[in-house]
Amino acid sequence: MERGDIRQVPPPFLVSYCITTRCNLRCKHCYSEATEVGASDELSTEESMRLVDDLVSWGISMLVFDGGEPLLRQDFLEIIAYASGKGIVTGVGSNGLLIDQSMSRRMVAAGVQSVAISIDGADAATHDSFRGQRGAFHQAMEGASACKAAGLPFQFNMVIRKGTISQIPDMLRLAVENGAGAAEFFDLVAAGRAKQQCQDELLEPAERQTILEWLAQAQVDCPILIRVPACPMYPLILTTRKIQPKHFPPDVMRRIPYYARGCAAGMPFGYITVLANGEVNPCMLLQVNLGNVRQQSIIDIWQKSSLLETLRSRDLLKGECGKCDYRDICAGCRGRAYVETGDMLAADPGCWFIS
Repeated sequence: MERGDIRQVPPPFLVSYCITTRCNLRCKHCYSEATEVGASDELSTEESMRLVDDLVSWGISMLVFDGGEPLLRQDFLEIIAYASGKGIVTGVGSNGLLIDQSMSRRMVAAGVQSVAISIDGADAATHDSFRGQRGAFHQAMEGASACKAAGLPFQFNMVIRKGTISQIPDMLRLAVENGAGAAEFFDLVAAGRAKQQCQDELLEPAERQTILEWLAQAQVDCPILIRVPACPMYPLILTTRKIQPKHFPPDVMRRIPYYARGCAAGMPFGYITVLANGEVNPCMLLQVNLGNVRQQSIIDIWQKSSLLETLRSRDLLKGECGKCDYRDICAGCRGRAYVETGDMLAADPGCWFIS
């Protein structure tokens, strides 16, 4: 696509919809800055369904409902069932506390095809202190067991931070031994509440390199897929080291975010986020307002946004990211660049190639 041709941009593969900012936890890193009460301006049931209709007409492949805690919204299953009935593959991001056997069966009936349960430590003490509630670890693990009993595929979403560096092997083992279909390690970025509460948890580039190299090597023998959102350098390690998993075909690794495509924020066949109030952002980490689905269809926002046009132009990347040999298949994390420099086109400060 040439710069200026904004009418023929293919849609994203994945849309993330933060269906509510209400939550029963107060996690230190919450990118949505969710609260116990939640916001008063969330999209209504009808507005949410109109959004789904737009996504269907757009040909979106996958819609992930997250929050906050999406299960706290009373019409959650109704909206899920509506999207599933329209043929969209639906997933749910949850802290797991409200998932019991009854809820897991109801989610299956509504058409949920996968659940991501947040596990932020290899033990209760680590997880609970980060998520702000004693007993949260046990309840999340019970939620995973309920999904497994209902035949509902699930994965563990886990944050990589200084406080869990030593626990990464045990966290991966926890996912495998409890039947998760994938282990997704989120590279902590100081967006949302994390900007105030997690500055001392952010990894140094050398720490990031060590952990990602370990995870890449672990993928050889690991029976489940390891993914690392917010870090497009991870697929570079997999490819440059020619990692060959023993338990599934190498092509399966193309499901890893950014694999051979670079940062997916706002990109064709990539990713976009809709907030609870209808605001559209390129990514949950790149919190730049592109417009609101209450005033404009998400399709128009995607096609006409000058900010997205700029973001998609890899030749505009600055500093070392702009000069890097891997520019077009990595591009660095645009969210981290933005929160740490104020410029979404700046070099990714978390990349060890430029440190």
